[in-house]
Amino acid sequence: MNFTVLHELEGRIRIRAHVYGKMTLHEADMLQYALIQNPEIISVSVHERTSSVLIRYKHDRQAVIDSLLAFDFKDEKNEELVPEKTGRMLNREYEDRLFWMLCRRVIEKTVLPAPIRILYTGAKVVRCVLKGIKSLKGGQLKVDALDATAVLVSVLRDDIDTASSIMFLLSVGSLLEDWTHKKSVDDLARSMSLNVAHVWKKTGDNEEIRVRVTDVNEGDIIVVRTGNMIPLDGVVTSGEAMVNQASMTGEAVPVRKNEGVTVFAGTVVEEGELEISVTAESGGTRYEKIVHMIEESEKLKSNLETRASSLADHLVPYSFAGTILTYLITRNVERAISVLMVDFSCALKLAMPISVLSAMREASGYKITVKGGKYLEAVSGANTIVFDKTGTLTKADPVVAEVVTFGGEDKDEMLRLAACLEEHFPHSIANAVVNKANELGLTHEEMHSEVKYIVAHGIASSVDGNDVVIGSYHFVFEDEKAEIPEGEKEKFDELETQYSHLYLAIGGRLAAVIYISDPIREEAGAVINTLHMMGIDKIVMMTGDSERTAAAIASKVGVDEYYAEVLPEDKAAFIEKEHAAGRKVIMVGDGINDSPALSTSDAGIAISEGAQIAREVADITVSADTLFELVTLKNISDFLMKRIESNYRFVIGFNFGLIMLGVMGILPPATSAVLHNASTLGVSLHSMTDLISRD
Repeated sequence: MNFTVLHELEGRIRIRAHVYGKMTLHEADMLQYALIQNPEIISVSVHERTSSVLIRYKHDRQAVIDSLLAFDFKDEKNEELVPEKTGRMLNREYEDRLFWMLCRRVIEKTVLPAPIRILYTGAKVVRCVLKGIKSLKGGQLKVDALDATAVLVSVLRDDIDTASSIMFLLSVGSLLEDWTHKKSVDDLARSMSLNVAHVWKKTGDNEEIRVRVTDVNEGDIIVVRTGNMIPLDGVVTSGEAMVNQASMTGEAVPVRKNEGVTVFAGTVVEEGELEISVTAESGGTRYEKIVHMIEESEKLKSNLETRASSLADHLVPYSFAGTILTYLITRNVERAISVLMVDFSCALKLAMPISVLSAMREASGYKITVKGGKYLEAVSGANTIVFDKTGTLTKADPVVAEVVTFGGEDKDEMLRLAACLEEHFPHSIANAVVNKANELGLTHEEMHSEVKYIVAHGIASSVDGNDVVIGSYHFVFEDEKAEIPEGEKEKFDELETQYSHLYLAIGGRLAAVIYISDPIREEAGAVINTLHMMGIDKIVMMTGDSERTAAAIASKVGVDEYYAEVLPEDKAAFIEKEHAAGRKVIMVGDGINDSPALSTSDAGIAISEGAQIAREVADITVSADTLFELVTLKNISDFLMKRIESNYRFVIGFNFGLIMLGVMGILPPATSAVLHNASTLGVSLHSMTDLISRD
């Protein structure tokens, strides 16, 4: 791509792209998503109207220039980077609407002759009054009726300018509210949308092959097992499973699915296995379903939002009553109208939801997806955090350090078999095994028959008529009764203890032990210390690993308590115990075995490199590769609660002050109306601003 450098500072460069004609919205998206792939680039802002691009980068300016020179609008690879929904079209729509609204206002005030301006305003008044009358049909006084009354009284007093100003401010406020709401929901839904790259597809020979989800066509049969997300809408042709449909219904209650039943893209198999005949080649409808869920699910609202909305509804009748009472006491129409010009409902109902949605949008900028204001409130109020160990406090990408074989087995063959089994059930340790096999070039065809996953224990299958199991010591030796080959007990006892162990047994005999190196995240200790300083007084680590490994990790990262060799139900039971003690609990995990605890906690946080079911059940997902985003989340949550409380006090205090000044005759009705609407707009705009600085 050809371009011109317009301006640059250290770490920032602005260029103008040379395109044929005007840059389209899709071209702007292509350029943005292609450039952001460069790890040297921090952020990209593309302005399609002017074809200008603002890039913030780390250190290497030449890497940025090379990316710009290499970019080609005609490259299909760049096309594939652009998601189905980007938000650019939505922003363009509302930018245009706001621009033309301001233009109409300027024309109305400066160009239109007085008679035409009066007729134009009169038409708007009629629409406003009809809207107010319509709002009364439910038998309740609402803010539309209050606004209509204020506008109508202004007209009856021959104060056309005040009526026009009130309606303009209400229109701008309504547009900004709608824009912010839709943009926040759009950002949130996009981050929650389906992100499945590959799927297991059945061939005509009844074999399974791993293919890109984009290569699946209508009528193809795909296989989805425990812990995996269903990537496409379809009908079950074989199998039985419990499916979590939280993304569709908002409720994490699994539903039984069997032959002939429809399943939907984005839902997750909690237990079992399904063969699905695909009925739609794309999961695009998932986006609209998520938007609907976010907009309709009242249970996701925070208590402060609910309180503000409830108060707003209850205060509208009091505004009418105050107007009547003021007139009866003062016998002064202007003072009575001053009360009518001011209402609490508009600001309360506007500022509070905007604050929450803006906070959720801001969090998404840090790769944190929050599914409702309720969970931000829970994070702010939490005093206990429970961490899973593997893939959470330890790095999300553990590696295979060594394979120790028994019974004369070949090391590469055992790793090949382990990878063949593990690749069906994504988890950080499973990924480590698969990655090591790929690294050594140990490719394989499916070597096994049915694969069965036992949550928190391991995997069972059959190869060449022999039972094969892989998993924890408890699963392989205690549950499956595997034995150590004769004469190799001493070798087994001398296994290195600094690693986590993954045991593989064939035909009831130990065949290999895979050493998993799972180093602690460098930032784990600092994050836990910071969370302590931010008011969380109890930080707990729970793991299915051995007591020895758990103790070593706990002492290094500085948790208050730790529990080793726990099962999924143990984690959930601990959270229930904390609830019984009156404490609010955050659960942070990444595996299938964390899903019960994630569901039980006040706010379940999933590290998104982990199992899909954990991300689906969780209330919050963190896609960033650092635990410091938990500190960011806590900061956003704390500052949001402070902002909501501050907005609440300001709206009540400021509007009450306007009413008192109006009752005392200090402020005329027109001034009260302008100040009230201006303050509503101001607090709403303030609520859209970021809560924390990125510097």
